Amino acid sequence: MDERNQAGRLHVMLVICLVLFTVLIGRMVYLQLWRGDYYAKQSDGNRLRQSKISAPRGLIYDSEGKVLVNNLPGYAVVLQKQSKYKEETLQRLSTLLDMPVEDIKKKIEASANYYEPIMLKNNLDIQLVTRIEEQRRYMPEVMLTVQTIRNYPYHELAVHALGYVGEVSEYEMERNLFKDVTQGSIVGKEGLEKSYDKYLRGVDGAFMEEVDVGGNVVKHYDSIQPVQGKSLKLTLDYELQAELEKFTDKHLAYLRNSGIAPGARAAAVVALDPRNGAVRAMVSRPGYDPNWFVHGISSKNWNSINNDPNFPMNNKVITGEYPPGSTFKIVTGSAAFELKKVGLDEPIFDGGFHPLVPTMGNAGGEVLGWLTFIKALAMSDNVYFYELGNRVGIDNIAKYARIYGFGEKTGIDLDGESKGLVASKDIKRKIWNEDWRLGDTFNAAIGQGFNLTTPMQLAVMLSIVANGGVKYQPYLVDSILNVDGSVFEKPKRHEGKHIDVSQQTIDYIRMGMSATTQEGGTASYFSGLPKAIAGKTGTAENSHGRDHGLFVAYGPVDNPELVVVCIVEQGGFGSTAAGPIVYKAFEEFFQERGYMPRPKPESEPVQVQQ
Repeated sequence: MDERNQAGRLHVMLVICLVLFTVLIGRMVYLQLWRGDYYAKQSDGNRLRQSKISAPRGLIYDSEGKVLVNNLPGYAVVLQKQSKYKEETLQRLSTLLDMPVEDIKKKIEASANYYEPIMLKNNLDIQLVTRIEEQRRYMPEVMLTVQTIRNYPYHELAVHALGYVGEVSEYEMERNLFKDVTQGSIVGKEGLEKSYDKYLRGVDGAFMEEVDVGGNVVKHYDSIQPVQGKSLKLTLDYELQAELEKFTDKHLAYLRNSGIAPGARAAAVVALDPRNGAVRAMVSRPGYDPNWFVHGISSKNWNSINNDPNFPMNNKVITGEYPPGSTFKIVTGSAAFELKKVGLDEPIFDGGFHPLVPTMGNAGGEVLGWLTFIKALAMSDNVYFYELGNRVGIDNIAKYARIYGFGEKTGIDLDGESKGLVASKDIKRKIWNEDWRLGDTFNAAIGQGFNLTTPMQLAVMLSIVANGGVKYQPYLVDSILNVDGSVFEKPKRHEGKHIDVSQQTIDYIRMGMSATTQEGGTASYFSGLPKAIAGKTGTAENSHGRDHGLFVAYGPVDNPELVVVCIVEQGGFGSTAAGPIVYKAFEEFFQERGYMPRPKPESEPVQVQQ
């Protein structure tokens, strides 16, 4: 009986052994035949590592070939992808990089769906590189890589046009906002860096190396070299841009310190060529240093930008929406001439107010008597243009505003452009749910009320007047260049189109604007320039403080080469707030062209050795 029981046990054990042996053999066959390639790659992955070589971004030049944006060499620290990281490693990295462990873990979590190494910090100084290298034997999954760092050598110069770069975010990756980018890639975030990112970014390379268990490199394999991005040649004139920024800052400080305009801290200035739409200068104040964002902006710098009530990040030239003030009288006058509602020499009486709406008159209660168009525009008379508005009506004012380009984007090659607003019955009904009144037409006729425009739209309007009626799309990029400097591509733009306004009307407007800068006009001090300038002052109502000051001008009158538009927020009258900035723009432009001599620099006093 015992022998039979023992035999039974042996049979059971034998069966169990056979089953286990079969399972082991099957598992071995599975691993070798079906999963062999997979585990071979896993094995290679433990000794082979591939690293990305970031492609240098293309350079950005001004119109004369001066480098405005370039690249500098730098180091970055990255983590090789692992299923799990030791807390000791994370803590060591946190101490070395001065980065909270929680932030490192967030970067690891954000990269969960990607295979590329995890970028932790770039632009390391040599001392930090040395400390990391000394500690790498304790952190085999940590690597140092060489990469190019975007550099803006002139700091704030043209920052709102140029923009800045930064590491692609998880949000941008999820929504595929940038094509063919990997985690850790540097992409354009604002300005031309963003608009032309696909050209500037280039194609990343890669290299493979064999490492031992300590993460030390044993052998290097062939690498794929990166391809540098295309470069951009802009229409910006460095000298004009730099001088305008310098003078704008100086003039804003003068307005504040003198008590003329204590709140004048923000401004927008744009200068463009009326013959083709090329932007020669673009200034928005206040500004910021784009280098702050390249390395990951600090809390201090971010707070200084984010808490500034004048919004340094906004490009006020294309996003700022302001009532155009008296500069809009160009539109009202055009409508009146085109519809035969007034003659050039027809006198209209200004008794200080309009008889149909006696509460509406000139600023300061001025009474200018009988006026014809040229004098009315030169003196910026409100009552005269109230009457023109009454004759043409709001529908026609709106029609000609749109003909000049108001109420739509200009199409400049920057993101975020505003459309502005054209005053109309529908707009008032939509905003206030009220009927249109004659006083609303009067306000619209002088650029107040519901009218809103950007400085760039004003520049387009003025270019049309300056060049004789052709509307051009403004642009900043002249050409896209290959690495060797040859032209790769010219950005596509709309061809200039003649607007539906007669040459005679354009000539009348030009005559009135020319009178503005002559004796008796609101900006007669422009007569001090060597070439005649045509201009127009403006004051934009501001419900949040002092009125904004505007000035628009083009010149030389006989052959217009430059249009300049300036608005100073809370600056008061345009002649004193914005006019001097426009004057400086033409002064610099004429000096560059040789129309007037540059002032001699003040000589330094001779130091006498004792």
